[in-house]
Amino acid sequence: MIDQTEGSDAVDTELDTEFDTELDTELDTEPDIETVPWGGAPSLKAAVEALVLVAVEPVTTIELAQATSEPVDAVTAALSELAAEYQADQRGFAIREVAGGWRFYTSPQCADLLRSWVLDGQQARLTQAALETLAVIAYKQPVTRARISAIRGVNVDGVVRTLVSRGLITEVGTDPASQAILYSTTEYFLERMGISALTELPDVSAYLPDLAQLDEFLDEANISND
Repeated sequence: MIDQTEGSDAVDTELDTEFDTELDTELDTEPDIETVPWGGAPSLKAAVEALVLVAVEPVTTIELAQATSEPVDAVTAALSELAAEYQADQRGFAIREVAGGWRFYTSPQCADLLRSWVLDGQQARLTQAALETLAVIAYKQPVTRARISAIRGVNVDGVVRTLVSRGLITEVGTDPASQAILYSTTEYFLERMGISALTELPDVSAYLPDLAQLDEFLDEANISND
């Protein structure tokens, strides 16, 4: 007498084996979502564009090269191509290298539009006192609060605190003689000014009194303590 149970078990085993094999094959052929991005891998220009767009601070060429695993020369070429394309297309934004890194900026042609839309009715601008203090620090840095006060002729404690809170200036040590805190501008200041280095600041010597004589006067008066 034939044992139908054994035959049934054998058939079930074969079916299970075939099903498992097919399932494993299907799973093996599915793309790895981490290595095969949706829509395919982006071009280098697209990758660089996306990285600069989401970056909080300016991104250096080396950082972009590391993120994309591409040579620095290739990344530099991609950035230059993007900048040229935006300019040729007269876009409302541009990509520029400022303060040692790349970031997006709105087009100068849109300045009036943006000013009226963003700043109209808002108190986002620095006061005249803050702007004057910032100018002194930019051209005389590193400098103490006492020396800034002597140059401006008024107390600048509150203004300096405002500039520090805005991220435009920062403490950079102390004066060797007086131990007063020294202040200098930050990279954020360069970004806001749209320049890469302090050497790009406008030359204002023609509009100011002799700064060398002013320094001699301040030194003679021993105005350095905070």
